[in-house]
Amino acid sequence: QVQLVESGGGLVQPGGSLRLSCAASGRIFSFYPSGWYRQPPGKQRELVADITADGRRNYADSAKGRFTISRDIAENKVFLQMNSLKPEDTAVYYCNVRGVVSYWGQGTQVTVSS
Repeated sequence: QVQLVESGGGLVQPGGSLRLSCAASGRIFSFYPSGWYRQPPGKQRELVADITADGRRNYADSAKGRFTISRDIAENKVFLQMNSLKPEDTAVYYCNVRGVVSYWGQGTQVTVSS
């Protein structure tokens, strides 16, 4: 059973930055694709960015140019650097790994507000 734990969320002003981290309980990121999803208030969960096992990155249009997904395989972590944050980025952000089954973290709240 893989456990994912997100951290790094919080309250930030528009234009600010946050770095989300996702720590896995085992060496999984080098074997399976992983990514970050978010669920804004009252809306469905949506993909923000993902990275394949061999390191190819994919971004939602809303994230391109502002967010960067990265990983540290040795530390079993995946990161999401978020810059130029907007109020519409407010959401609960979830880490995901698509293995034999899909694993999810508990989520971390990101609130962008002045």
